[in-house]
Amino acid sequence: MIVTLTANPSADRAVVLSDALAPGEVQRALSSREDAGGKGVNVARVVSAAGAPARAVVPVNAHDPYRMLLEDTGIALEIVEVAGRARANLTITDLSGETTKLNLPGAELSSVEAEALVTGVVAAAEGATWLVLAGSLPPGVPATFYADLVRAVRARWGAAAPRIAVDASGTALAAVVETARPDLIKPNHEELAELVGEDAASDTDVLAEAARRARALVPGRVASALVTLGADGALLFTADGDWRGRAPKIQVASTVGAGDSSLAGYLLADLEGATAPDRLARSIAYGAAAATLPGTQAPTPDDLPTAPIVVTDFATPIATS
Repeated sequence: MIVTLTANPSADRAVVLSDALAPGEVQRALSSREDAGGKGVNVARVVSAAGAPARAVVPVNAHDPYRMLLEDTGIALEIVEVAGRARANLTITDLSGETTKLNLPGAELSSVEAEALVTGVVAAAEGATWLVLAGSLPPGVPATFYADLVRAVRARWGAAAPRIAVDASGTALAAVVETARPDLIKPNHEELAELVGEDAASDTDVLAEAARRARALVPGRVASALVTLGADGALLFTADGDWRGRAPKIQVASTVGAGDSSLAGYLLADLEGATAPDRLARSIAYGAAAATLPGTQAPTPDDLPTAPIVVTDFATPIATS
């Protein structure tokens, strides 16, 4: 069982334009769709679509339109009732795949609601293999929320506690890494640089810089790191070794949720007992599949690319042909 938490859920609205986005102009859209979003929800949708057990813990108002979107996904849910409504995220994509995102702030959680969310997650984590803490934190909770939640889950379940994956950024991720030693983090290149107090903007060798930063964290401060690099594939760092994998060539429809699908693919492979290279390959395949689908759709095994994903240890270059 994979349990996920989406502390700051969103209704993801995706719009496809026929031309490049033109600020200040009126443009007609070719299509639009709306999905129940939020990183943890996305992970649970992908896991469920693959036939594996998943449960999503989500704070949501009983009268929020987002709740209908959420229930329509068909995933198993643990609802924590809150007063505020889920935010909306807007993604605008043109036919070339160029994407613009507008992410709105979420509703503030009261201290009582935050405490109820912790209680719900701790209870849902019973018997789980993985617990995924994913996405931004809502207003009203401290930056240490995820770190505090990790400690609460481990204190309650002890040796039976699930392994914990964190897909966050900024101060929320920094606090977890600083004090809670998660079993897996899934930053992208920029988030990893921020985590170690650096700026990725001037990097000329993305792979080398990402590797250097990840190795400063694994395994001393985090057990493993899955670093997603978009079109450049992904890297995996564990106590037993480092691997790199190349992304397949695809026609991009929307990059929203691709990182979440990458994490889901990794966890699905782990549930099957796959080796580290195979876990990385599955992660890349799922991320690529998600990017070929419009909106925030959950890729299924049938959507995965047919070409094999090449994974090598990090010291071995991947052939360009």
